[in-house]
Amino acid sequence: MGEFFYFISAKIWRAGFNHAHTIPKKLNFVNILLNYYSQSRILKLVLFDFLRFANRPANVQGEPGASCFLNKATVKSFFCYMNSKNPQSEFGTLLNSSDQPKFPKVGEVVEGKVIALSKSEIHLDIGGILTGVVRGKELIDESGETASLKIGNLAKATVLDLENENGEMELSFRLAGHEKAWNELDALLASKEPIRVSVVAANKGGLMVKVGRIDGFLPVSQLTPEHYPRVEGGDKNKILELLNRFVGQNLTVKILDIDEAANKLIVSEKAAWEEERVEALRGFQLNQIIEGKVTGIVDFGIFIGFGDNLEGLVHISELSWQRIDNPREHYQVGQPIKAMIIGIEGSKISLSLKRLADDPWHHAAEKYKVGDTVKGKIARLNTFGAFVELDDVIHGLCHISELSHKRIKEPSEILRPGETREFKIISFDPAQHRLGLSVKALGPVPEAETEKASETEAASTALVDEAKAGDAETKTESKSTA
Repeated sequence: MGEFFYFISAKIWRAGFNHAHTIPKKLNFVNILLNYYSQSRILKLVLFDFLRFANRPANVQGEPGASCFLNKATVKSFFCYMNSKNPQSEFGTLLNSSDQPKFPKVGEVVEGKVIALSKSEIHLDIGGILTGVVRGKELIDESGETASLKIGNLAKATVLDLENENGEMELSFRLAGHEKAWNELDALLASKEPIRVSVVAANKGGLMVKVGRIDGFLPVSQLTPEHYPRVEGGDKNKILELLNRFVGQNLTVKILDIDEAANKLIVSEKAAWEEERVEALRGFQLNQIIEGKVTGIVDFGIFIGFGDNLEGLVHISELSWQRIDNPREHYQVGQPIKAMIIGIEGSKISLSLKRLADDPWHHAAEKYKVGDTVKGKIARLNTFGAFVELDDVIHGLCHISELSHKRIKEPSEILRPGETREFKIISFDPAQHRLGLSVKALGPVPEAETEKASETEAASTALVDEAKAGDAETKTESKSTA
């Protein structure tokens, strides 16, 4: 026998108990229930049979009389009795059939029709046999589907309790809406479909957004280049000021990460933008010359906008054959400029300015040779030596070990930035853009130093240290012709 009918037994018993002091006749009480459950043919049949059963004489063996009407156990026994009495009857057939109404369990999602609503609660008719109520905080729906319900509308809710203090099923829009909303987000993550979100607030790390009614976060690093706050020195207050401009705006994003348990939703504007950019890049190829304008200047290079809303980066090492320490001293935002495409990885575009000019090292071997004595201007000092300008386009490195036969701690003990000195070329590698210089090789080796090291050994040491310093520090460079 189905649990649904046991539940109805309890409902009859509860309703009978509640109405006993106002309704003296069982018939009136059953008529009230019949009117309430007018949509259910099964319940009409059950209640009429129950009325006949409850009014039977008490002397019939095995058949309780009317005095047992308000006994829940007796009501339950009525169903058992009716089934055993005549299992082939319409009632018995219904009782044993697989078509009995499915009785919901706690945690399941049910659908019902709105039969009453107010600001504090909404009543749902569940299949014409049960009544549920949604109230208080359970009215909040993250999916937004129940925000504008009207009488007669269908709505889904999660079962919290089978029966509350009023005999109604306790329901929740909040849980049903939460599950539906996060399931939709999972589907969007899997499909990588772009969506529109509204920006509701900003902090120094990014933007707070709303995806439907769910809070999400858009990190600064996931903004498009157009919206990325390029702030000199990374001033966080200035970054926040720029980010606040987006509050109230709508942005197109893709979902990057979801964690429902932690209530975490991360989105990316750049990911949505990159998909469009990959398509636009199909008309470009490596070594192609593009024309555009400087759209941004940062410590590590400049950004150039070109084509149909495309943007590429010229790294500081690709700005010029000559060393550039501060791109802002050489370029301005809005400046027209040409560049060469040297890399395309997905939507990432790498550009170069210096490769538009001939590599000056192709002809440097005609002017400089190992053993030559040359004059050069001290461009700058660092802990391992001095960078020296030999002419307008070629720089060389004088390692600290080549400044003096005596041990020194800092190059500044021997040289000063801006002064011009003579040097001897002790190594030359045009292919790697390296030229090694020496001060101490200009004079004779003191007798005390002869047994310690030869000129060749000193040159080898300088080359090893030069390589460790990295290409960015040790490559000799020439001025840009871009």
